[in-house]
Amino acid sequence: MEFTLLAAAAVAFLALTAELAWERRHGLPGSSKDLLEIAFTAAVAGMLVGRLAAMVGDGVNPILHPADVLIVRGGVATGPASLGALAWVAWAGRHRLWQVADGLSAAALAGLAGWHAGCLARHACLGTPSDLPWAYAQRGSGVTRHPVELYAAVLLVVAAVALGFWKWKKPPRPGVAASLALAIAGGVRLVTEPLRPALSHEPVAWYGAAVVAGLIAVWWRARRPGPGAAPGPAP
Repeated sequence: MEFTLLAAAAVAFLALTAELAWERRHGLPGSSKDLLEIAFTAAVAGMLVGRLAAMVGDGVNPILHPADVLIVRGGVATGPASLGALAWVAWAGRHRLWQVADGLSAAALAGLAGWHAGCLARHACLGTPSDLPWAYAQRGSGVTRHPVELYAAVLLVVAAVALGFWKWKKPPRPGVAASLALAIAGGVRLVTEPLRPALSHEPVAWYGAAVVAGLIAVWWRARRPGPGAAPGPAP
């Protein structure tokens, strides 16, 4: 892994840690000290699964080329990486799934915002050409472009702050915050995708699936009775 990717990962980790620290300090439901460890290991698991999937998709056998697993710059499959991270969170929090998932919801969005903002270290913020006042050009180029990664970072950090305050002021029902965070993460990538250089259409389907799955889960969890709710009429 090259140093610019490490710098972006460090920004993401700091943003995630800051959100979790704020939630613990304010005593939000579901906040606990082990969430940081779960989040870190989930990110590693997701990167590993995504890298292996990318290698297999490129026709590279991970068993015959184990060193290539560490070449993250060579490609990480977005969908499998997300599924790998979510699967790890589900396993790590299997005895208190919604508590862990909700506890990580805003922090995960903050971490994603940090990763996108890390484009400044990677010199990879720019997307399609634009004449907007804040558009800028790569070094040595006269074409100004959208800072699309920064757009995503701003949207995600706003969502993380809003979700954190919502959990603080009026805790939603179990599972709603996590489901909403999934929909937001997919939605931000979906709306900014047209401003990115077109490399592949594959991720768009994954982002759309995240939005749909997240919104369905929000609807499902919001309809369930909360703790202490009165039972419904007997059939």
